Amino acid sequence: MKSRLRYVSEFLMLVAAGVMAGSVRGSEPAVIRSNVQYAVPQITLVRQDGKSVFLPKELDDGRPVVMNFVFTTCGTICPLLSQTFERLQSKLGADRDRVHIVSITIDPEEDTPQRLTEYAKRYNAGPGWQHYTGTLKAIVATERAFNVYRGDKMSHTPVTLLRLAPGRPWVRFDGFVTADELAREIRSEVAAAK
Repeated sequence: MKSRLRYVSEFLMLVAAGVMAGSVRGSEPAVIRSNVQYAVPQITLVRQDGKSVFLPKELDDGRPVVMNFVFTTCGTICPLLSQTFERLQSKLGADRDRVHIVSITIDPEEDTPQRLTEYAKRYNAGPGWQHYTGTLKAIVATERAFNVYRGDKMSHTPVTLLRLAPGRPWVRFDGFVTADELAREIRSEVAAAK
């Protein structure tokens, strides 16, 4: 019974996500793109390799940053977001390590560095794609700073953030942005930096 309830719950979440992304009703855009200014919070997170990192320094390494928020036991939105990042790595080809791909868990109580490492392997994450956890306080602060906090992990929505260079505005994609769309946004910046 519990398994069936979980299946129904996950199905309803997918339908809700589709409605929110506008994919169910054709008159609305599938993805809402906006430019926003976010201040990276002055906090420390833990990378999947177990190393504690200061988030502003980690994100300001000179590379474009593509970021999302996921959790490893998610059966609805997160696999789709992670598959998009997996495809993005392929689309970027030889330039993939010139882009910092970032996935931050919204379930730090469950998502240890070891779990994040296993999750990263599931999606063939290359060295440029890193996963982060931290204390609950640090994760909530990060979610709030990027306006993705929804109260609990089951209420999260598909959001992808892109910043082409430190100090530049973030491009926010609400909905299921594709790897092709992200690659187009990134490609000119990476080419110019060569």
